[in-house]
Amino acid sequence: MDKKQKRKTSGLAGSAKGLPVYARAEDADFNPDYSYVVKDLKKIGLLAVSFIAFLVILSFIL
Repeated sequence: MDKKQKRKTSGLAGSAKGLPVYARAEDADFNPDYSYVVKDLKKIGLLAVSFIAFLVILSFIL
């Protein structure tokens, strides 16, 4: 049987070697405007609720 050799690990476990490290820019504020997305999601939700209510009403009638 071969003897197993223990490898020494550095203090940063899981760090990828050879990959560049990008510093976070402190002075650049990333503040996107998603107000149109919220409006669209509200419209989609209202349509979904109204369609489901319409189908429930139809199921009682038919």
